[in-house]
Amino acid sequence: MRQNDWHPADIIAELRKRGTSMAAVSRNAGLSSSTLSNVLIRPWPKGEWLVGDALHVHPKEIWPSRYYDQYGKLLDRRCREP
Repeated sequence: MRQNDWHPADIIAELRKRGTSMAAVSRNAGLSSSTLSNVLIRPWPKGEWLVGDALHVHPKEIWPSRYYDQYGKLLDRRCREP
């Protein structure tokens, strides 16, 4: 059974429930306040981990389409090392 990605509004709402926002998480990571919003529309492993950490959820639970192939096999999606 294929699981759907969280809707962007659900991600934002869950962050708000936890007393934070996309802008606050972005700024805490040393990014511009609007940078993290990119993760809502395009794959970006570093941003996915920032959101996942803020929600205490692994990013593969939020965006399964980015972490599993069409056969349900987990993809290797590592953040680039600085």
